[in-house]
Amino acid sequence: MPFSVVRFNLVDPRATPESLSERYRAALAMAAYADEHGVDTVQTEEHHGVENNWLPSPFAFAGAVFGATRRIAVTVSAIIGPLHDPLRLAEDIAVLDLLSGGRLVTVAGIGYRPEEYEERGVDWGRRGKLQDLLLETLLTAWTGEPFTYQGRTVRVTPRPFTRPHPMLLVGGSSRAAARRAARLGLPFFPSAHLPELEAYYRERCAEYGTEGWTMMPAEETPLLHLSDDPDRTWAEHGEHFLHEARTYASWQSKNIRSAVRSAATTVAELRAEGVYRIVTPEECLALGLESLVLHPLCGGMPVEEGWRSLRLFCDGVLPRLA
Repeated sequence: MPFSVVRFNLVDPRATPESLSERYRAALAMAAYADEHGVDTVQTEEHHGVENNWLPSPFAFAGAVFGATRRIAVTVSAIIGPLHDPLRLAEDIAVLDLLSGGRLVTVAGIGYRPEEYEERGVDWGRRGKLQDLLLETLLTAWTGEPFTYQGRTVRVTPRPFTRPHPMLLVGGSSRAAARRAARLGLPFFPSAHLPELEAYYRERCAEYGTEGWTMMPAEETPLLHLSDDPDRTWAEHGEHFLHEARTYASWQSKNIRSAVRSAATTVAELRAEGVYRIVTPEECLALGLESLVLHPLCGGMPVEEGWRSLRLFCDGVLPRLA
């Protein structure tokens, strides 16, 4: 059975505080609906200072989702590791892990937007060393024992629910990220379908004497929206998908490899590419995908249209996959 995901980044380029509050509350209601209907995970992410209101606080959002649900996981994919204080992050993840009974999955990447580092006063050139410090500190802190951190003795409590520690993956599309994951014995989350990088990670695991696994996007993992009339939905709402696609494109250099990569400049071009797809329930079932990633509020999508998509997915697709 395909793995099912409902993604929220809460983007809305035209938002007011009032409309954004409605969008956030709708996302929580959608997460609860997804939970009741057997969706595997809510996926969210982190970006800072983006004009279109991209979610900057994924762990705050995750906590709200856990409070509204019983069984669904939340995958934060990904945090920008070097922008976080390691001790505070260890505490936040431990609390969420306890609160959720082990339903939090954190993917730690280093990001690809220098302006986010500049905004936070973090040295872009030290991002690799800062990521090493973060990951090493998290793993040590979650033991609950005192340890030396930057020359002083510290202790992080409470201990998390999950043993030996909350689910933590290293994200990225570089050999440095794969080596880092292998050295620490952590799972690796390539940011795109990169079999050669997965092989490199396994070689480094053997070299370091560690064990690990990869959670890699399939070769084809489009972002989905469900509709009874895809032509109508593209005509009425295609601008929202194009907005997100163009935002991503403006951030990604030729060296960035991502599962979400579009060169489209018009809605027609975006539809032809297939990175974003609007499909009927029958078309969704016929895709034969390993992972079904629904993006109901993409790019400022009207909340009522997002609900139509989610209900078609949960009522018209998931029961027929079981």
